Amino acid sequence: MHMADALLAPAVAAAMYAASGTAAGVSVYQLKKDDEPQKLPTMAVSAALVFAGQMINYTIPGTGSSGHMCGGMLLSALLGPQAGFLSMIVILSIQSLFFADGGLMALGANIWNMAFYGCFVGYYLIWRPIAGGSLFRNLAPKAAQRARIVLASVLGCVLTLQLGAFSVVLETSLSGVTDLPFGAFCALMQPIHLAIGLIEGLITSAVLLFVYASRPELLRDVDPAGQAEAKRSLKATLAILAVVVLVVGGGLSLLASSNPDGLEWALFGNAGAGYSENMGLDEESYGLSSAAADRAGAIQEKTAFLPDYSLAGSENPAGTSVSGLVGSALVAGVAVLICLAGGFFRKGKPHKP
Repeated sequence: MHMADALLAPAVAAAMYAASGTAAGVSVYQLKKDDEPQKLPTMAVSAALVFAGQMINYTIPGTGSSGHMCGGMLLSALLGPQAGFLSMIVILSIQSLFFADGGLMALGANIWNMAFYGCFVGYYLIWRPIAGGSLFRNLAPKAAQRARIVLASVLGCVLTLQLGAFSVVLETSLSGVTDLPFGAFCALMQPIHLAIGLIEGLITSAVLLFVYASRPELLRDVDPAGQAEAKRSLKATLAILAVVVLVVGGGLSLLASSNPDGLEWALFGNAGAGYSENMGLDEESYGLSSAAADRAGAIQEKTAFLPDYSLAGSENPAGTSVSGLVGSALVAGVAVLICLAGGFFRKGKPHKP
């Protein structure tokens, strides 16, 4: 769902930067009060896990499309919405700057569409009421908690991807992209992202169930009465997740579907593989042009040392593995630096009133 600069007018892009920046500022303020030191390594590993997970495009059968996880629900369940949102900002910024994945001018919109909904709407409307609620009381406490985790993960991912997809349609409409009539574009975007959200929900629930079984106190708002006994230490749990990052980013990323993702599929279709043309836009010339977009593109050309997750000027598949490993390491490292610079998660620091 990474938007390109050509889909946005500069004024709309600026408004989305302002909205995402405001949410980031509020998150930083709230995190100044956080004194849970275990969140620092958890944030580094989980953010790297989401980066690696986003490299795995999974096929949506019968459509000619593919999807990948956004990760906001996963991060907010582990870190809370504020730390999850900042983690997503790190991921999306690194993707844009160093891998040319998503436009730099469109970064504010991509943060809003892919991070805000999952981290805040998904957390407060879905995760906290369900995961910390009392559904499935007829089951044993641990079984009930697992059922709530699965339900919250699936519902949260579906809802937040629907909101993100609708926001893409709304932003292009406000930008005056006349090649994308609102109704037709919406009719393509919403159903495909429903399928993508269902699969992301299952992936998210699998990771969170592992964490619940291994170290249940890492999950936010889980009912203490239903918590499982920790099977592993914090270090062991994070080490296993780090190994998953290496396997997914460095190996499984090579098996990602080559079908266009939901947004690209809606714009361009996949007629070459025998599927619909959908909006049928020309990939070489579509959307809007602007001086701001040209400047943003020029910056990306200089900063993206692994464009499209590949070695520059090479089709060697090793570029994908290198991108997965380098990107995951960058995300983890930047997340740690931000926490240290911001003074987040320091044990025993006084709470602000």
